Parts: sequence; structure tokens; C-alpha cells
Amino acid sequence: MPGQIATADSLMTGSTFFRNAVEIWALMELTESTSGLDLVVCACGEQEYTARDAIDAAIFRGELDVKWKEFLHQVAAESRADELDLEADQSAISSAAEAFRYEYDLITAEETEAWLANRGLTLDDFADYLTREYYASTLQEEIIPDEIEYHAAEAELRQSFLAQLILSGELDRMTNDLIVRLAARCAGKELPPDAIVAEKQKFLHRNGLKSAQLADWLEQLKRDSNWLDEMLAMEIAYRKHCETLLVPEARQRELLALRLPLTRFETEVIEVESLDAAREALFCVREDGMSMEEVATE
Repeated sequence: MPGQIATADSLMTGSTFFRNAVEIWALMELTESTSGLDLVVCACGEQEYTARDAIDAAIFRGELDVKWKEFLHQVAAESRADELDLEADQSAISSAAEAFRYEYDLITAEETEAWLANRGLTLDDFADYLTREYYASTLQEEIIPDEIEYHAAEAELRQSFLAQLILSGELDRMTNDLIVRLAARCAGKELPPDAIVAEKQKFLHRNGLKSAQLADWLEQLKRDSNWLDEMLAMEIAYRKHCETLLVPEARQRELLALRLPLTRFETEVIEVESLDAAREALFCVREDGMSMEEVATE
């Protein structure tokens, strides 16, 4: 629905699947995972979902392409810097590393290394990420990256992209998007076949595909029609929950509850030497209609 945003909190609050969704978040924090795309990012019931699942779901929604192109631009910027024999400003990179550690409350180097290892990353991955970010933001010339499709990229490049998603926080956002759809799907009822068919048409239009191209598209992802049907069902369930929650009555209730926090007012203060002076200033404002600024300059 245009102009309406459903967050994980708004989707889950007051719903029958709130407890399950909380368990998903807890598992995402506590599950020890392997490296690469097999990194477990969340679980729903006994089903675990990996980084690959979150990324493929983003591809399904048409949301990965922008991030992939940004990553290729950074890779090209770093490559160009190497060609020019440029040296990175180590103080700038160190400052970026400190800002990252501060954001995630990583006090010591050991804590940072453990945080990375728990996500299948190394200190070299961290350094490479910061270096790419540095050159992409400082190289003063037009960069034209190679046109490489995500599914056609080499494994090493895709692994670097995964590190980029993790360290930039994008994988967390993709996981959150997957979680709210899983929660909606678990709480929803079975969908009629015609609803799946209609959603599939939206998917084909969104991705610029024809029905005859669908099998090849799934093959590129190494997915099957059952996976696609589940993605379609999750999207339908999520939209239905959004439509249920994001109605005028719900918005009005939320605004009423936030009336005091959203209230803003301005005050003007004049400091005077005595009570008599204060009374005179008050008289000028009330009776003569003078502004506080005018009274202050008298």
C-alpha cells in the first residue's frame, strides 16, 4: 500500500504470533552458524533460515540489485585505486573501524574478532570492507563497474558481497524483512490457488519476466517452484496483515496515544531585575500587545 510502512513491531503487536516472532529474534542472536551463505540468521519453529534464504527472498522482492550494484562500484573503486598506486589514509580507516566497534559495543580487539567469527568473517574481511568503503567515498573520478549479474558472479566475489551485507547491516535488514513475512505466513490461513496465481503475475511484472522465463530464473537461483510458491504465499500473508493494521482507525488510535509526545511548543523568557519590572513586562505583553522581544529592548 503506497505511503504505508509496516515494521516488525507494528506487525507483531497484538497479534497471535508475537511469541513465535520473539523466539525467532532470540534464535537469530544465539544460534552458532557456519560461514558463508550457510550462516543461520533466524529460525521459525524447527525450520532454520540462512543468509542465502534472506538474500534470495530479497531477490524475489526485487530489492537486491541496488545493493549489488553499489558493491560492484566499491570493488571497481578499489581496483582503480590499485591501478593508480594510491595509498589509503590509515587514520581514516582506523577512525571508521573505531566507529564500527562503538556502534556494536565492541570494546576490545578480542570482542571484535569474536563478533566477526560468529558471523563467519575474519579481520581481513573487516579490513577489506573498510578499504572498499574508503576508496568508494574518496576517489575523485567517475567509476564504471563491470556489469556482472549476482547469480553469474564468482564465488569469491559473492563471498565478499556477503561480508559487505553483514558489516553494513543490510543482511540484518533483509533478515528482518524475511522474519515479518514468516510471522505473517505462520499466523495466516491457507491461501486459495487464485491468490497465488495473481501474486505470481505481480512477481513476473516486478522482475520483468515472462512465464516462459520463470524456469530459467529459478535455475539461476538453484530454487524450485515450491520455493517460489512459498515466497508468494508469504508476500500475500504479509500484505494482508499490513492492510489489517494500517487502516485509518488504527492510525487515529496511534496518533491519539502519541498526542503528548508529538506536542511541540516554544517559550520566550525575559530576565528582569525585580518583581516590579516583571509585572510591568507582563502588563506590556498582555495589555499593550507588545512582543517579548519588544519588551526586552525597552
